[in-house]
This record gives sequence, C-alpha cells and structure tokens, in this order.
Amino acid sequence: MAEMVEGRTVEPRVRALSEPARQAFRALHIGFVVAPTLAGLDKFAQVMTAWDQYLAPAVARMLPFSARTFMMIVGVVEIVAGLLVALKPRIGGYVVAAWLAGIIINLLIGGQYLDVALRDVGLMIGAFALARLATADERGRLPAG
Repeated sequence: MAEMVEGRTVEPRVRALSEPARQAFRALHIGFVVAPTLAGLDKFAQVMTAWDQYLAPAVARMLPFSARTFMMIVGVVEIVAGLLVALKPRIGGYVVAAWLAGIIINLLIGGQYLDVALRDVGLMIGAFALARLATADERGRLPAG
C-alpha cells in the first residue's frame, strides 16, 4: 500500500530502495565536508604529512612562489571546498571532484605517488556520486532524513 512522503505518494518498495540512497548521501556529505577541511587545515600545520612533497617538480618550477606557499593556498581552497560541500553539496561535490582531478593530474605529472593518485580517483568518483545524490535530494527523490 502506498504512503504519503513530503506530499507525494510513494510505494513501500520505492521508499525501501531509497533509504540506502539517503544513507549514502549522508555518509558522502559528511565525509566530503570533513576530509577537505581537515586536509586544508593540515596544509598549515603539517601534522599528517609534509604536503609539498606531493607537488610535481615540474609544477613547482612553474610557480612564482615556493611550494610551501602554494600548499597554503591549496589549504585555503580545500577549506572553502569543504564549506561549500556543507552548504551546497550538489555544487560542492562537483567542485571537489574537479579539484581531485587536478590533484590526480599533478601526481601523474610527478610520476610518483601513483597509489595516492589511484586513491584520489576513488575519492573523485565519490565526490561525483555526492553531487548526483544531492541533485536527487534537491528534486525530492530521496526520502526525508
């Protein structure tokens, strides 16, 4: 028997299938707020790692400032991306996915840390999935959470 959800008639089977989608959306939403924000903050503290080691030497040579300064700029961008995901996950998901594509390209240019590049491909796919789920959420196609 159908039930009313946010003013729409929803079949129980559809609702049961969409609840995992809501859970996936929440997990990705939280993850892509926390991860970029923490990574961005750590660009200043360098507790997790010395981030400038990941900058491809060819890219570093093109910069008009030090790799360390560049990484602090990257940190600001990552913090802003995390906040954007928090407030507008549909847009933020695409921004984070594009940002990760840039990181992947940098790592491939450097020819090192290919394992990190592969990990970032997975993260990029997750950020894209977040954006798509957020689109469905905005259109009312996910159950209320």
